[in-house]
Amino acid sequence: METYKFDKSYEWFERACKVIPGGVIGHKHPAFTVPGSYPYFASRGEGSHYWDPDGNEFIDWMCGFGPMVLGYNNPVVDAAAQEQAKLGDGMSHPGPISIEYAEMMVKLTKGMDWCVYGKNGADITTWCMRLAREYTGRKKILIVRGAYHGAQAWSTPSYGGIIDEDRTHVHFFEWNNLDSFMELINTYKGQVAGVMMTPYHHCIYADQQMPAPGWWETIGKVCKQEDLILISDDVRAGFRLDMAGSHAYFGYEPDLVCYSKAIANTYPISAGLGTSKLKETAEHVLFTGTFFSSMVPMAASIATVKELKRLDGVNYMMKIGKALCDGLVSVGKSNGFEIIMSGPYDIPFMRFAREKNFMLKQLFSGEAAIRGVIFHPHHNWFTSCAHTEEDVKKSLEVADIAFKKVKDKYGSD
Repeated sequence: METYKFDKSYEWFERACKVIPGGVIGHKHPAFTVPGSYPYFASRGEGSHYWDPDGNEFIDWMCGFGPMVLGYNNPVVDAAAQEQAKLGDGMSHPGPISIEYAEMMVKLTKGMDWCVYGKNGADITTWCMRLAREYTGRKKILIVRGAYHGAQAWSTPSYGGIIDEDRTHVHFFEWNNLDSFMELINTYKGQVAGVMMTPYHHCIYADQQMPAPGWWETIGKVCKQEDLILISDDVRAGFRLDMAGSHAYFGYEPDLVCYSKAIANTYPISAGLGTSKLKETAEHVLFTGTFFSSMVPMAASIATVKELKRLDGVNYMMKIGKALCDGLVSVGKSNGFEIIMSGPYDIPFMRFAREKNFMLKQLFSGEAAIRGVIFHPHHNWFTSCAHTEEDVKKSLEVADIAFKKVKDKYGSD
């Protein structure tokens, strides 16, 4: 099987480094994958595939790190966005579509009574933290160690430009460890404003962890007893486990829900939803941005929701994900490797059972990428309604070659 070259990507990267710090900002920097084995840029997309500047075609199991659920260049979503663009986008007042959008999100999301909108997940998570503090009159926020809630100073895993005061009132407990959680509750009795958590634990570089039996039940009970605001950060998993919210899937009752990524099939928008008790407080906690009321992404989101419902998207993505995950375990075994897949089928994380330092996973992922299949070596993957059984078949054929390359270099289990 022919392997790809990335000459034009390298040329673009050289140009980029002259005008952009590091050439590529953030988590899409080539250093986060396997430099030399992945393209540095994407030129166009169609369905579950995209092409790089060299013309190489890839099956994309990253889905743009989550926002793509219906396929790149989806005709239904793009038509709705283009129709709104003809009418206008970032005008001096919000459009009526903002009300339609909020009504849709409230009706869709279990237990929620109102909605605000932003651009990125971090916009919403940070505002929800402030809202919890305003409502309770307390300062401290509890979050799970290793969880990611955005690149803001209070939550980013990076320490560049961070000062101690940014995190003075943010405290960490361990996932699925109620003793760890209760220790903070008791230590800071009467000082905690809220608890922010993802529906399940999806840190990078490690297996994803589902909630243990009784975990969410106890968290919810304690939050009610202590009058804490429970914030569900559903930015990554939203619309992939349950259209009513991941809290509906796992059976807990948050006070606030944060969405972004998949809610508009790559168009930039986020949403924060809350219960009625917080509505008046929400009116007094400033949440604003020049582009927050942009109407084109709202039109895209409305169309995305309709399409996901029509296609029974969540179940389809789970089905495709199961086929991929089961196939990788099987193909890995046939090559002498025990493969661990963790997390939901449509948001899976893969690792070699014996792996200690990601060298096997990096080689595997790099060998797949130069043959046209994008598996990320350190981050969870995503499935979409655009992925097909043929995509799974081709990906497993490439995975077989990649496993053999790993075995040649490092040996089997």
